[in-house]
Amino acid sequence: MKMPLSFVLVSALFLAGCSDKNSPSAPQSTNTSSGGGSLATAPVDYVSALGKAENRAIKAVDVAALNQAIQLFNVQEGRFPKDLNELVASKLINNIPQVPNGMKLDYDATAGTIKVVPQ
Repeated sequence: MKMPLSFVLVSALFLAGCSDKNSPSAPQSTNTSSGGGSLATAPVDYVSALGKAENRAIKAVDVAALNQAIQLFNVQEGRFPKDLNELVASKLINNIPQVPNGMKLDYDATAGTIKVVPQ
């Protein structure tokens, strides 16, 4: 008698677990970005992110080198350069560095500061 009763209980639990109305929705993938990326576009997204990171790193290094040259010019001459070409003429830098497309160097001669800003 115990055997059929336990079989009925196990069968009822099994059938209750298999019903569709209580099943949770499919789990959401955590590999997609909020931009709608997918596994198919992941390599392209990765390469694009690398290119953007490289541009930001180049800008940071170039601005740091230019700021250092501007400060050195100020120590040597007692004033800030009128423009960036004066740094090249005084041989503190070899040339004015190129900035990424869509950006430009913004030099403030009165304060001796330089920034990379959108064009």
